[in-house]
Amino acid sequence: MNKPVTIYDIAKKLNLAPSTISRGLKRHSSVSHRTQERIIKTAEEMGYRANTFAINLRNRKTSTIGIIVPKLNSYFMSQVIAGIEGVVNNAGYTLLISQSLEDVSKEIINVQTMFDNRVAGLLVSLAENTKETSHFNRIQKQGIPVLFFDRTPMGNDLPAITINNESAGYKVTKHLIEQGAKRIVHITGNQLSNVYRERLAGYRRALQEFKLPFDTQNVLINDLSEQAGIDAAHSIIKLMADGVFVANDHCAASCMHELKHSGKKIPEDIVIAGFNNDMISRIVDPALTTVDYPGFQMGELAAKNLLAHIAERIDINLTSNIILKTPLLIRASSVRKI
Repeated sequence: MNKPVTIYDIAKKLNLAPSTISRGLKRHSSVSHRTQERIIKTAEEMGYRANTFAINLRNRKTSTIGIIVPKLNSYFMSQVIAGIEGVVNNAGYTLLISQSLEDVSKEIINVQTMFDNRVAGLLVSLAENTKETSHFNRIQKQGIPVLFFDRTPMGNDLPAITINNESAGYKVTKHLIEQGAKRIVHITGNQLSNVYRERLAGYRRALQEFKLPFDTQNVLINDLSEQAGIDAAHSIIKLMADGVFVANDHCAASCMHELKHSGKKIPEDIVIAGFNNDMISRIVDPALTTVDYPGFQMGELAAKNLLAHIAERIDINLTSNIILKTPLLIRASSVRKI
């Protein structure tokens, strides 16, 4: 493998001082225009590339935005990242993306990596088992803005872009009740995560409003995977449930498929709804009722807000939380002819 060309190689070829090469590449006024052109032309011919990391190290800043997410293999998160990337690329920034794999210990390592790479700002969706966020203190003390989205810290003291998960959970459950469901199972994730905790709260509020009993047996907590959906379907049959609210579409689709395989008719026997409006919700049969979670819009807003704080050097902690609208998309999986 060929070694990368350095300013010393260019200096040797042109018989100039390395400092002159460095200034010439930057088109510094201390170097004549003619010499600048010679330096730049030679650098291009030799395949020279500026060591941006070394430059960032000296300047103590970069044109890199860091992103830490729980997992990359979800339709929702891919939409968020697409929204972020479009904004930051147009502003001349690049992305450094890492995933915590739903593990706070990995998240802590990711934060350190972002710090070591001197990111200009950091966008974060927390791991499901993150209890507190002190591991972000070091990066924040260096004046690097941190903005949370989707999975956010407990409390409202840190800037975040979210949806009203409680309200969304309420709307889904209310709709299922209005379709005649009396015993509704809620399939959800780790309750340390704000999104699942709040959706459960919305589910409970709807039950209370319609004077239906809340039973902990009807709350199934798992990893919301495809296998979890299959396993949950068997529990739903044993519980004799007539309604199911699942905290994501992937698990909901798997659960619905297994229920149908077990002889249950959807929606005649069991009405079911998911969450996120992932692509799978539109292609399963029957089409899955879900909540539209605007991932692309969330990514765009997160990036725009972060870049505004980087450019204006304003304390991002003074930012108000932004809450996006999440309409309920009613489809065939939950509509009964009552």
